[in-house]
Amino acid sequence: MTIEIHTPELEALIQERMNSGLFQNVEEVLIQALKSTNSTVVAAHAMTGRTGADLVRAMMASPYKEIDLEMPSVRMPIRDITL
Repeated sequence: MTIEIHTPELEALIQERMNSGLFQNVEEVLIQALKSTNSTVVAAHAMTGRTGADLVRAMMASPYKEIDLEMPSVRMPIRDITL
């Protein structure tokens, strides 16, 4: 698998975490990030009891259906990095 990093800030953050000695490699950084994100999503759902389906229903019931919520598609530049 290849993962592309599109922002220098993200690259710097990953490098900082690895340089701190907390993580040995990129995989460990990603695993920790995914675990903490999953915990946050589960906690947020438990607090609100709302789901994505609730959001879709609320948006479909909106009186402002003529408003376009589509974001324009912009291709981000890709650059090679070595970690």
